[in-house]
Amino acid sequence: MKRFGLIVLTASLVALAGCHSFKKENIQPPTPLDKNFKPTVQTTQVWKIRVGHGAGESGVRMEPTVVGGVLYAASTDGVIGAYDAATGKTIWENKTRVKGWFGWGDKKRKDAFYSGGPAVSGDLLVIGTLNGHVYGLNVKDGSQRWDSTLPSEVIDSPTVAGALTIVRTQDGRVYGLDSNTGERRWVNDQGNVPLLSLRGNGPLLVANGVVFFGSDDGKLTALRLDNGDKLWEQKLASGEGRTDIERMNDADGTVLLDGSTLYASAYHGNLTAIDGPSGRPLWQRPFSTYTSLAISGNSLFGANIDSQVWAFDKSSGADMWKNENLKYRWVTAPAVQGDYVVVGDIEGYVHWLQVGDGALAGRQRLSKKAIRAEPVVAGDLVYVEDVQGHVAAYRLGGK
Repeated sequence: MKRFGLIVLTASLVALAGCHSFKKENIQPPTPLDKNFKPTVQTTQVWKIRVGHGAGESGVRMEPTVVGGVLYAASTDGVIGAYDAATGKTIWENKTRVKGWFGWGDKKRKDAFYSGGPAVSGDLLVIGTLNGHVYGLNVKDGSQRWDSTLPSEVIDSPTVAGALTIVRTQDGRVYGLDSNTGERRWVNDQGNVPLLSLRGNGPLLVANGVVFFGSDDGKLTALRLDNGDKLWEQKLASGEGRTDIERMNDADGTVLLDGSTLYASAYHGNLTAIDGPSGRPLWQRPFSTYTSLAISGNSLFGANIDSQVWAFDKSSGADMWKNENLKYRWVTAPAVQGDYVVVGDIEGYVHWLQVGDGALAGRQRLSKKAIRAEPVVAGDLVYVEDVQGHVAAYRLGGK
């Protein structure tokens, strides 16, 4: 099962960031930041809070979500809450005491090892756990509506699509759960999951009655939303190489949809544009990444496995620019805030790069802990969370 696979570029690098043992571990140290850097855009930290202890050493990306002016966030140590997205003030927060892997405390929740982050739709909040539970909660107060038990970890956010909630587990299965009760409506089993794999799954994309996701064997798969049947799949990576590590080809990033075109990428694989209805490739170019892409205007943005930030023409895949200033800083997936690309890094810094040419434009430090989750842009703010649960909101310009 994937839970016994290799955890790379996740918890191991977070630990290295804390003890500064890059040389001992034969891993490239982060490129030093320019001490004489002069920002060309003003960035302001609007507020900062802490939600439990974040992802801790779990190796998962705990990403908040913002819906209707409310930020929802959770931690692997049993904290989940709703916060005013403009001020950071607590609306409600539930804390479940846990001890040991199986946990104890709240009798209604068999564990509280929340993971991935919450999904919100209407009055329903859904979140998975490292022990294979999926909880449906009320968005107004966090009270429990239902609990569904699955046979493996859920380490990424579920997706609520009307009457169905779609959940992916670490053993390669995708489930369609009833959004009102949590009951299973269908399951799609992708078969064998590679024993050696990156720790992570890309978020599920649901559009036009289809569920899209990248698999651990380097494929983009499309399923019917109503029953989970496979419609098509497309290779994003070949899985070739001399060693097991070289053959790792996880597609762990978010699948983007722009019009009828899908964009997806894979570790040791390619950045690929695909016609959504047919699954036919439109163009493909080598690009190895373990994070998600972002899109704005005519550009695609991504960070490769060396943490070089790239921009590509979305119509052809041609290079537009590359920034090497953050190389080996193990940056997050990019987000786009106005005219800037935003990434976090392993030392707790948040960086703003110009959309047009990739030049570094701004810098803030959230904490001294690694940032692994993709920044979340909502309105005029970008929200960033580190591995210890510190969450901050930043605005371009002054207060």
